[in-house]
Amino acid sequence: MLNSIISGTEITTSAFLLCTAVSLILGLGAAALNMYKSKYSQSFVLTLAMLPAIVQLIIMLVNGNIGVGVAVAGTFSLVRFRSANGTAKEIGAIFLAMAIGLATGMGYLALAAAFFAVMAAFTLLLTTLNFGGRGADERELKITIPENLDYDGLFDDLFKKYTRTADLERVKTTNMGTLYELCYKIVLRDTHKTKAFLDELRERNGNLNIVCGKPVEKTAL
Repeated sequence: MLNSIISGTEITTSAFLLCTAVSLILGLGAAALNMYKSKYSQSFVLTLAMLPAIVQLIIMLVNGNIGVGVAVAGTFSLVRFRSANGTAKEIGAIFLAMAIGLATGMGYLALAAAFFAVMAAFTLLLTTLNFGGRGADERELKITIPENLDYDGLFDDLFKKYTRTADLERVKTTNMGTLYELCYKIVLRDTHKTKAFLDELRERNGNLNIVCGKPVEKTAL
């Protein structure tokens, strides 16, 4: 059942068309999986849908030729330096699409379909359970204060009143050193009281800038 449909070094037209069809179908599945409850761009999902078929053709062309294989590996390594950084999930989706292309390129169609089914079910389960996700009440808070204001313990009573946890992550100077920007990671007790929380913070920092929002997802390096 999991055997390759390609025997020997010669690839028949029917085998090529069948492998390409499976690659495109599974590529569409990988693209749809990446779109589920995620932010995405059309260019990325289109590329993801095509990637298994592209990798499949490359593997078929290599077909045991070591020299060509080394050249292909070098070409793939250049892609990293010509591409913008993506999220870890996008990089994982690319590896999934490439694995599908490798399997279909060697003729292991049933193995490629089974692997995709397992990974899709696993990904959907973890996404539904919000595995590793941030809590809905977690926020990133940035408070600007004058340089002559001692920030140590300045907002502790307000944090105790409005947040469950509040951690000072970094402090940096702005406006040529005349202001400090304090960056906190907080978990709110009640999101409906955010305005009251910000109003009381403004009274402490002299009505300077305050930014409160959900943490930004960082791209992978």
